[in-house]
Amino acid sequence: MDATRRVVVIGDVHGQLEQLTRLLHDAGLIDDQRNWSGGTASLWLTGDFFDRGPDGIGVVDLVMRLQREALASSGKVAALLGNHEVMVLAVRRFGDQIVNDIDGYSFYDVWIQNGGNEHDLEALTESHADWIRSLPAMALEAERLLMHPDSLMYKRMGKTIGAVNNAVAALLEGDAIVAWDRFIRDAAKRKAFVDLQPFGAALARHMLHRYGGRQIVHGHTPITAMTGAEPSKVTRPLLYANGACINMDGGMYLGGPGFWHELTPMKDATDLGTAG
Repeated sequence: MDATRRVVVIGDVHGQLEQLTRLLHDAGLIDDQRNWSGGTASLWLTGDFFDRGPDGIGVVDLVMRLQREALASSGKVAALLGNHEVMVLAVRRFGDQIVNDIDGYSFYDVWIQNGGNEHDLEALTESHADWIRSLPAMALEAERLLMHPDSLMYKRMGKTIGAVNNAVAALLEGDAIVAWDRFIRDAAKRKAFVDLQPFGAALARHMLHRYGGRQIVHGHTPITAMTGAEPSKVTRPLLYANGACINMDGGMYLGGPGFWHELTPMKDATDLGTAG
């Protein structure tokens, strides 16, 4: 990692535009007018911009604009594909079409059950959809493996980060409703690496061996669901799996304040970095 470049990560936003704005400002990445002020810093967001909150489209519009502004300053704003982004695209593409005759549900039904926001769907443009389809499922940054879910779902999609990203991109460009359904079902899984899960830490190390990096940084599962802490008390990432994983999901949609986290150069397997 370039020692002069800050790398900041923010977890699942779920439509909480005002909280995201506050976190970006507190991290020194935007000014009072919500313009990029982070210089050459890198910002990563772990996905799940939509659903369960009031303004997913507003969140995406802000992130898209900051991407352009950061690029002009030799900085970077990047985001991972979350499962809620895939659900929104599925509803946009397939509507209330029944996924299969046995279960009798549509992607719209699944989306609503998971906090779908009709305003976001109505405001979603082709530009937004193109941007979502461009998001990587996995990435490497600062010796960390970045991915949205804390699950093994991507193992079946490829042996390298590039192969996984290509497979997900092909899925999102296609009309294979069964493949979309399997992806969304798999994306609902979580907690593969938790300390109480048999071989959880070993599975995390296996993922790192396969895809690279020294730690997994993910969102998807609110920290409160792993620790039992009140959402309002969750103010920093959760380091677990013998230091192999960092959970970034502060549960903002549950009432948590959220946090930002700076990925500093790793010294050992238990290094966490800096949180704010």
